[in-house]
Amino acid sequence: MNRSGPLSIVFAGGGTAGHLFPALAAAEHVRRLAAEAKILFVGSGRAIEQRHVAAAGFDYAALPSRPLPRSVGDWVPFVVENLAGYWAARRLLADERAAVVVGLGGYASAPTARAAVRFGIPLVLLEQNVLPGRATRWLARRAAAVCATWAPAKNHLPPGTRVLTTGNPLRTEFFAPADKENLLLVLGGSHGAHALNVDVPKALYRLASDLNGWRIVHQTGEAQQAAVARLYRRLGIDAEITPFIADMPRLMRSARLAISRAGGTTLAELAATGTPAALVPYPHAAEDHQRRNAELLVRAGGAVVVDQCPAELGGDARRFDTALADAIRPLISEPARLEAMGRVMRRFARPEAARHVAEIILQHARATAALPAAA
Repeated sequence: MNRSGPLSIVFAGGGTAGHLFPALAAAEHVRRLAAEAKILFVGSGRAIEQRHVAAAGFDYAALPSRPLPRSVGDWVPFVVENLAGYWAARRLLADERAAVVVGLGGYASAPTARAAVRFGIPLVLLEQNVLPGRATRWLARRAAAVCATWAPAKNHLPPGTRVLTTGNPLRTEFFAPADKENLLLVLGGSHGAHALNVDVPKALYRLASDLNGWRIVHQTGEAQQAAVARLYRRLGIDAEITPFIADMPRLMRSARLAISRAGGTTLAELAATGTPAALVPYPHAAEDHQRRNAELLVRAGGAVVVDQCPAELGGDARRFDTALADAIRPLISEPARLEAMGRVMRRFARPEAARHVAEIILQHARATAALPAAA
């Protein structure tokens, strides 16, 4: 493959903010360190990918991809679409003369990552979770490097994998100093979380007197914004309801407490801002990986975990809203405890992660570009 011309770097994957935003932070640092680099994002075509990549000033291309089948009938379209994505990725990498491919995790990264391996293009994987995703585990042996957010991720990857504990690349704004205020953030991820949307308002209703003087901001996702707003009004709770928080760094830096899912990127953001949390791992996440993430911070003393599952599925015998209220009440009534938890969270912060990952990407890209062109 002829790689003459500008240094070409392809970021592959996305789908959720948790996969996409770290890549955008790393790409921004690549741009700062190597203004001549040509950066392209390749994803599934989801609106969230296209919108945020365009806002960051990078080019974008969509390729066919499909997640692992959940039923027998899904196997044929799974094979067809991913094969189409693989061949399209081969053509794209050749046209772009890619010097390195950065896999963001998730099914949308697989076709382009496979094509990179086939062409001998260095593959750098970004892994946000304590338990690496299937795509990372599958590709790890062939990768030039796996950039892990959490050190225990190495224990779940094949022997011989080159794992670098870099931390999760985040926007620099997450690390700016700010004073905490009585702000409670409710975060269900970029698409919202139905259980949090339904039960958090009920839990906060039980805590009405304890939360006097607190500001509540609840991120719902697009689909349930109106319903959640009606529920808060019916319960007589003054809360700010938003489908998506554009300026997450500013709000999170000010928040004294968060109620949140336990995705790897969200936890890295909470750590960067020193925000303690009541974590509610998504019970249907692949291989229960959010619980692994949460347990790391709970053991250290920076968070508490509240189980969403009913007792018959191995969860808490109490109703979810009751269990959540019981977990939050001692936190908001003990400011010194929240401050101590915040200090624990900050111990997990990695302010140099984006720069470190960018340097790793550029190291492999420049090494490839220096090789003699293939015939």
